[in-house]
Amino acid sequence: MSTDPADLSATALTAAYRARSLSPVEAAEAILARIAAWDDRICATWALDADAARSAAKASESRYGKGAPAGPLDGVPVTIKENIATRGVPLPAGTAAKELTPAEADAPPAARLREGGAVILGKTTMPDFGMLSSGLSSFHRLTRNPWDLALNPGGSSAGAAASAAVGYGPIHIGTDIGGSIRLPAAACGVVGLKPSFGRIPIDPPFPGRVAGPITRTVADAALAMSVLSAADMRDYMSLPPAAIDWDLAPLDLQGLRIGFCADTGLGGTAAPELMAAAEAAAKLFEAAGAIVEPVAPYLRREMVEGLDRFWRTRFRADLAEMAPERRAMILPYILAWIDGGGEISGNEVFRGFSQIGAMAKATVAATAAFDFVLSPVWTASPFPADWASPLNDPARPFDHIAYCVAYNMSEQPALSINCGYTSGGAPIGLQIAGRRFDDAGVLRLAAAYEAMRPASRAWPRLDGALPT
Repeated sequence: MSTDPADLSATALTAAYRARSLSPVEAAEAILARIAAWDDRICATWALDADAARSAAKASESRYGKGAPAGPLDGVPVTIKENIATRGVPLPAGTAAKELTPAEADAPPAARLREGGAVILGKTTMPDFGMLSSGLSSFHRLTRNPWDLALNPGGSSAGAAASAAVGYGPIHIGTDIGGSIRLPAAACGVVGLKPSFGRIPIDPPFPGRVAGPITRTVADAALAMSVLSAADMRDYMSLPPAAIDWDLAPLDLQGLRIGFCADTGLGGTAAPELMAAAEAAAKLFEAAGAIVEPVAPYLRREMVEGLDRFWRTRFRADLAEMAPERRAMILPYILAWIDGGGEISGNEVFRGFSQIGAMAKATVAATAAFDFVLSPVWTASPFPADWASPLNDPARPFDHIAYCVAYNMSEQPALSINCGYTSGGAPIGLQIAGRRFDDAGVLRLAAAYEAMRPASRAWPRLDGALPT
């Protein structure tokens, strides 16, 4: 096991701080050195602020010296996806088309981290408007997968997941509206939690959109939730404040009813290696005493097609006032998607928006009989770093999110955790979904799986050269 502070979990770091065996300054310096060594290759960060990080680490060191840390994440280095506002830093949303205007205030996740003494290293990359499951962007450098630089890290929280895999600190905050935390977490072999809608306040809120932690361990995801889930009235769609015990023990599996979803009904199932890994995980749960039963397909193709029409129309409206020369800077794939099919009637837009509710109703009904539901995360095998999506086809933008998107619409918590590797060595993710509001239960089941799964491979190390 590595003793480099850059490889330590948040729980290990805070224990070391309290024991005075390691300081927040030493941890921050180790992680800044890791970023300096790696980031020209994986290109996961943006707006890195080493001076601010060192200053925050020094202040944290002082608080620990007085025996008065500011909270459970005091001194823990973190990154934040660039579409989550941090004061003084612009919000390009992954696209070269936006004006770079500094944010006036921290969004709720950043505010909670800063108040609690976390050491904010900087921001992480994303594709244009967060609308790709990829690390491809018209603004940022091309983000690559640390396990294989020729492969895509997934998206849209591309830089966050790549940063977690390579050790740019233990906690990284992403966002998710159709799989954007779970997809890159699976591709990069880390833990990614999409919490219940509204569990973590976010600004601006939008149906299906959440923020959540990406970490190397389940315990670190739970620790992050203990801070991020605090109330913030700016999110008028957030859940009421709740007293949740985030100090989680693995769940007892005996007698649990667990569903296994091989086919959601949206078209297409996971590639054979991905399905086999998820099925092997389900067998482990069954061997430990859980009752595992199949979940029949429950979604219809028209649901995701309607959602596609609504999202395209939303973005077309958002861009209507943009100057033509700036609109031309958007990634061509995104422009082709927005303009695909031409004008959409008001009736079609309304019917598309209504599929959010239809998808939510179908998902809740299909999963209600189970304590939890397992599935693959991706339908598609790993794909090249410079592709916009697994199919690289703007006419088929959402086929690969079939396992993920319904849980955004149903507001249920869902998590990705590594469950194996492809024959080429790329990580594979298992999705664990729970009933609405049972974020703690999803984390506890993930902790149980983490304890019984086969040994994970060593984290990526810096060697070799960029592919030519």
